[in-house]
Amino acid sequence: MNFIYIKPQLGKLRKSLNKFKPYKINWLKKENSSAKLLGLDHLRALAIIMVFFFHYGTLFPHPKWVYLSGILGWTGVNLFFVLSGYLISSKLFEEVAKSGMISWRDFFIKRVFRIFPLFFLIVALYAFFPYLREAEPMGPIWRYLTFTQNFLLDIRNSGTFIHAWSLCVEEQFYLVLPVLVLILLQLKIFKTGGFYLLITLFVLGFLIRYYSYNHYVQPYINTPEFFFKWGTYIYYPTYCQLDGLIFGVSIAAIFQFLPNLRDNILKYGNILFFVSVVLVCATFLLNYNRTLVGSMVLFPIVDFSMAIMVLSALSPNCFLYTMRSSFTSQVATYSYSAYLFHKMMIHVVQANAKFFHLPQDGTLIFILSALSTFLVSIILNRIIERPFLKLRNKALAMG
Repeated sequence: MNFIYIKPQLGKLRKSLNKFKPYKINWLKKENSSAKLLGLDHLRALAIIMVFFFHYGTLFPHPKWVYLSGILGWTGVNLFFVLSGYLISSKLFEEVAKSGMISWRDFFIKRVFRIFPLFFLIVALYAFFPYLREAEPMGPIWRYLTFTQNFLLDIRNSGTFIHAWSLCVEEQFYLVLPVLVLILLQLKIFKTGGFYLLITLFVLGFLIRYYSYNHYVQPYINTPEFFFKWGTYIYYPTYCQLDGLIFGVSIAAIFQFLPNLRDNILKYGNILFFVSVVLVCATFLLNYNRTLVGSMVLFPIVDFSMAIMVLSALSPNCFLYTMRSSFTSQVATYSYSAYLFHKMMIHVVQANAKFFHLPQDGTLIFILSALSTFLVSIILNRIIERPFLKLRNKALAMG
């Protein structure tokens, strides 16, 4: 966790007090080895805040300002995809650059100890305590446990914990990525073959969405089924949501294997951020979402926008890279648990609003929901995530 920089001579008491000033921002005067992570922390915090606003403003009673603030919040998931693609593949590419090979064992130990404990906990809570469910019904347990929930997902038959679909996409990516890397290494075509593979997968995304729309969605236009068919065959499947991960992997490859191109791109950090924001806003203004054209190009445009934003956060010339904020650093630290639990917490807080004589769609309930989500995320991080990360480090050391 990155806290506010405090000079050693100010003493331990001053340090402790300053930790409780998350609003304070410092600017790094010179680059250090961990500075590039600051920008990514800002983006992780942005992504979970966007998702929280979007879900609150579309799925729960809410003040109008929450809906308006989160109208583009669904793109926070796309930002998570790009970040995951970059961070995970960066580690693999570093191994390839150093040793020419990757450790399958280490890769999966890291993913299992990081992802599984909290995820299986929330599945158990939803399964055994129906009161916690934000919507009924709950889908088959085996689909959550096997991370296949996002395939043929109809939200009418699986209202609870449907946001786990994005985690399913990432888990499937984690399973396939090292396999593809190993195959390319064995064939001795890692760099060239990887480049063509990424392009092929990107193009296939367009073709698959085109086919899926025409065969499974188009027949239901102007019927009540249309919205649900569009989600089932266009929005939730992994093969329709690969663009963000592909862009993330591409950024990692450029950084590791094309340093000249990387350096030229990173000269324009603040410009990249501005362009990314404009592109994201343009996707809203175009309003292509559920048309054939929108179904084919909306996700690639949004994911490309988020990829540009990630590049800006990695640029020493961008304000995201140099700005240090304890608030965003902490929100980023707890973003995984907050993503898993936020709907449950909103539901519980709103279900109990009547006992405090507060309207469910009021601003105070929104604030209480946000604070409760953040507080529970801190607790879960301390009692679940951290202990399992220590076990992960021990398991890695045993190898």
